[in-house]
Amino acid sequence: MTEAQDSGRKLTGWHVLAIFGGAFGVIIAVNIALAWNAIATFPGLEVKNSYVASQTFDVRRAEQEALGWTAQAEVREEAVVLRFTDVDGQPVKPADLSVKLGRSTHVKDDHTPEFFWDGRQFVAADALAPGHWNVWVNAHADDGTLFEQRLEFFVKD
Repeated sequence: MTEAQDSGRKLTGWHVLAIFGGAFGVIIAVNIALAWNAIATFPGLEVKNSYVASQTFDVRRAEQEALGWTAQAEVREEAVVLRFTDVDGQPVKPADLSVKLGRSTHVKDDHTPEFFWDGRQFVAADALAPGHWNVWVNAHADDGTLFEQRLEFFVKD
């Protein structure tokens, strides 16, 4: 046997056990890290009791659809624009408005900017980071009818 062929190291059962143990250890560690992050960043429940909320859903939806409103949200030059229109495409100004901006994956970026009516739409100064954003809108018509909607948009780099 030549010197090059006999390196003095042989693959033993302990080596194989260490390789398998290390590989499974990495897999388990990655799974734990991903599960931990998924639980830590979960935004939580939308409603406290989904059964109770479902009991009035059809009535609330019919009332909202009867308004004939359409809501749109977009970002423009470090501002968020929120527009309500009626069935004829004319601007609508709700009696009151509550808006929350945030991401669907975590709550750390959730915030409620101040929107101002400019005569045709609501505008809020807000420099949003790139990525997907959600806009949760709660508005009331003059007759008290609630308009609820979640809108989405994407901010480019």
